[in-house]
Amino acid sequence: MGKIAWFILFGVVLISCKKDAGEEHHLNFKKPKVEGTLITFADDTTASFFMTQPIESADLQAEFSVPARVVATVMVSSENPGQNLILFDNPDLTSNYTRLLQHLANIQQIQDVLIKQRTIELERMIDLQKHGAASGRDVLEAQTALALERTNLINEKTSLLEHETMLKLGGFSTGALRKARPNTIWVISEIADNQISKVKSGEQCKITFASFPNEIFTGRIEDIGDVVDNVTRLLKLRISIVNPDHRLKAGMFGTTRFGLKEGKFLTVPIESLVTVQGQNYVFVKKSLLEFERRTVSIGQQANNHIIIFDGIKEHEQVVIKGTMQLKGLSFGY
Repeated sequence: MGKIAWFILFGVVLISCKKDAGEEHHLNFKKPKVEGTLITFADDTTASFFMTQPIESADLQAEFSVPARVVATVMVSSENPGQNLILFDNPDLTSNYTRLLQHLANIQQIQDVLIKQRTIELERMIDLQKHGAASGRDVLEAQTALALERTNLINEKTSLLEHETMLKLGGFSTGALRKARPNTIWVISEIADNQISKVKSGEQCKITFASFPNEIFTGRIEDIGDVVDNVTRLLKLRISIVNPDHRLKAGMFGTTRFGLKEGKFLTVPIESLVTVQGQNYVFVKKSLLEFERRTVSIGQQANNHIIIFDGIKEHEQVVIKGTMQLKGLSFGY
């Protein structure tokens, strides 16, 4: 048994003992017995120094936070009230969105007007040729004109795909951009790929901004990205926030906090856990004078607790104060 650990424990217990006024107490401490993983104290005065609490399983609520950035604001266009005006913090995204809108307009014009016109003209020329009122050259020219519009449609869709891809990599979809609600903002936050299963589209989150440090804004996860960065292993989340007073601006930085329901688990306070040579342990109170060292398998940290998968049972008393002293006694430090 380590002498240093025992002397430290002796000193702590000695200081914690109270003296009645005018009366002197002579304390006679005996060293605890250490047999394998079991520590047995000779008196309850020393043993009472170690505080414990019963371990119970519960639905665990965890929280983690990630950086946030306002990447776009949605406003009503003063020139065209029927069209939203989207202000991006990134000029490249602005350019991609502008060109995307132009290609969408071109595609609609070609599909709904030009191709229909060329198809009608071709059908008319074929009918006229049957009645001897048009030549084969006239039919060929009508066919060429229709083929040209179909080629233009393919080219426009190809160009549209390029800009749509760039916007998607930036965290946006064409549908979301076109259906955006006025007086809202979009925030992009990035989470590690091993956290993907813990967030879902439609869930709420809390966001604070450096510009308004004392306010908490509620956002909604609109979309989870489709691409994990192969270097950072991060994935983009697009979050919308109602912004009727236009206080939040594109380019602002903040922090997004996600409250996660982890499930029903046994947990212990962080101060209950000790680690020796890569192995994790807690100490369980077996009786008034006995404490047992247990090897435990742990999960992730949730707030100030650690998930325990194996090694202790529900309702057992785990030491929450004096853990380091028991560690020293148990391992002979």
